[in-house]
Amino acid sequence: MRREHKYLASLFVSAALMAPLGALAMPRPQDEHERHEQEEREHRMYDPEYRDYHNWDNREDEMYRRWIAERHREYVSYDRLDAHEQREYWKWRHRQERHEEHEEHEHQ
Repeated sequence: MRREHKYLASLFVSAALMAPLGALAMPRPQDEHERHEQEEREHRMYDPEYRDYHNWDNREDEMYRRWIAERHREYVSYDRLDAHEQREYWKWRHRQERHEEHEEHEHQ
């Protein structure tokens, strides 16, 4: 009985000491602007071809899925590709972009 009492007492003391640490670790509430900025940072992908970052929005996701389809590959999320394949995607992506700009210029 005495061992159980010591065990429970140490358990309560440990919990009491951990509670303030848990409160510090809780994320603070964010306003809409901060939440939007955080989401943008989380969806930015590095482009080694141009050495910059791109927002991974619906348009980029659509282009990525097109790249996968043209290569007859099973869908794998971009961030799971190895570095070589990420570079291949961006090379293809920039060729597509230049092609689209050229077509727009011809149609004007």
